[in-house]
Amino acid sequence: MTNRERIVKTLLCEKTDRAPWVNWLGFNLWGLTDIRWKRESGIADLDVARYFGLEPFSHVPPSHLGPVPSFDWKVFEETDTYAVSLDWRGITTRSWRDNSGMPEYISHPVKSPADWAEYKEKRLQRSQLPVRLPDLKKFAAEAAATDALVQLGSYPWGMFGTARDVLSVEYLLVAFYDEPDMVRDIMQTYTTIWLDVYEEIVKVVPVDHIHIWEDMSGKQGSLISMTMIHEFMGPEYDRVAAFAKRHSIPVLSVDTDGQVEQLIPAFMQHGVNAMMPFEVQAGNDVVAYRKQYPKLGIMGGLDKSALAKGKPEMHRELDRAAQMLALGGWVPGFDHIIPPDVSWDNFTYFMGHLKKMVLGG
Repeated sequence: MTNRERIVKTLLCEKTDRAPWVNWLGFNLWGLTDIRWKRESGIADLDVARYFGLEPFSHVPPSHLGPVPSFDWKVFEETDTYAVSLDWRGITTRSWRDNSGMPEYISHPVKSPADWAEYKEKRLQRSQLPVRLPDLKKFAAEAAATDALVQLGSYPWGMFGTARDVLSVEYLLVAFYDEPDMVRDIMQTYTTIWLDVYEEIVKVVPVDHIHIWEDMSGKQGSLISMTMIHEFMGPEYDRVAAFAKRHSIPVLSVDTDGQVEQLIPAFMQHGVNAMMPFEVQAGNDVVAYRKQYPKLGIMGGLDKSALAKGKPEMHRELDRAAQMLALGGWVPGFDHIIPPDVSWDNFTYFMGHLKKMVLGG
């Protein structure tokens, strides 16, 4: 069984020879983690995926799925610790020079329905399609040579996720009530752009996976009600799911942080059959979810915070991994990016055990 076949069958909760051992979000690092591990390991060019023999997870076409033309980068302020700048999405952020944490969002490109009308007119025209597409022949050749999923969609593109980036989370949550037509139009317009791009890509290469990024929940659960999900997001998910069915694309996944207990059945109702990364500290239990949703592909769900503690905590997570491997339909990995309080020794100890559980030997 090839790596690509194994990932697809796993996410479809079908029988495989073993679980995938692949390089995805669940094994990514913060910048300071990378610096620490290179120092502690003594390996200046440390590549975690290569070191642990992780296989590739996905090959994503380098298409332009956001505003075209992009916003011009501008730097407004620089200090020894941070820089305030306008990025290509039109978002002003304060970013930390040492990559020690998430950027602080200061302002977003749309502050009114009039702003949205201008943004849409200037940057989201369907006539821009040729500019949005990658070199399709080159991508098809690269995909054919890579034993990984061919994936459409990636961070930061999603119905809620993109609307939040356009408006800000605060404005979006208010706009669901005060400007519902604008919110619907943002989601509909972006989904149409994405499907235009995807339609061209599937003409030249078989696709395995469509991925949607949302990050729409916290420890308390979803930022919006399930009624709002079905009303605003559901129609766009249904369009994507119909596209996937029409083109025999087997996997439709969602990435959202936080507590997802309510979100799982809501997303599954609209065609989603795989999710990630199931943060443990938000109350997610992938073993319970696997038993409750036997057809849901699950990625991650091992508590990254256990890596900074000790062997009892790490073995608790290894026990969770053993249960998930026995139940199937699981891509091993942690519940988000590995933070810099994790030592190289602890990580190698855990990964050594996990790798043996997955690959044997």
